[in-house]
Amino acid sequence: MPEFRIGQRRYPTKQAAGDAIRAVLYGYSVGSTVDRPEDHLLLLDLLVLHEEAPDKIGSGVDSFVIAPPLRGPYPGFAVVRTDGTNIDFSYLACLKPPTYRQQVSSAMRAEVKDDVNAYFTSRVTAGSLVSDQSGAQLDYGDTHVSYFRGPTFAEIAAIFAATIGGWDAIELNSSTDQGLGTFTDRALAERWRSHHAEHAVLGVLGVLSSQENLRRPRG
Repeated sequence: MPEFRIGQRRYPTKQAAGDAIRAVLYGYSVGSTVDRPEDHLLLLDLLVLHEEAPDKIGSGVDSFVIAPPLRGPYPGFAVVRTDGTNIDFSYLACLKPPTYRQQVSSAMRAEVKDDVNAYFTSRVTAGSLVSDQSGAQLDYGDTHVSYFRGPTFAEIAAIFAATIGGWDAIELNSSTDQGLGTFTDRALAERWRSHHAEHAVLGVLGVLSSQENLRRPRG
């Protein structure tokens, strides 16, 4: 069987990788923080493999805790984000690794995160934290920035990848302390940020409630 990688770690099989993760899961009591640095770093690189990594990571990873069982007898992992929110994630979902395209797409989101956050801040400062879909006043902690008025993030990313020779032309570093990989070529990263600003930041982004955003097509 082929080897399985989590970040820079190499395991002879997916089963061996799963055993390493379960050793962390059952090495702590329910409710406790995963505080050994090597365990934290393993879970950080593991989370990047989740198909919903950007949504799970949110503002960034502060720590991991052992969560009580949601269904059945077994505990699980939860992410404590830097903004104080938390969300559970399935390590089994992470053992179904994303395609390279999905990894690059996640890195692209990480590279433009500051620009998206700046847009959100501008809406708060302007006193216009109202849903662009319903017109309802939004709660600061329940607001998502959405690609609302034009192409989706996936479409913007695909256009950029096509202009530089495809997804494989984008080389990635390992995950950072915020939980997502970044472009190895920093000049290329700046080109991507400029492309994103041209196609998304100027007139495309909007703000919605979390439920409104979840009901929209993913992208």
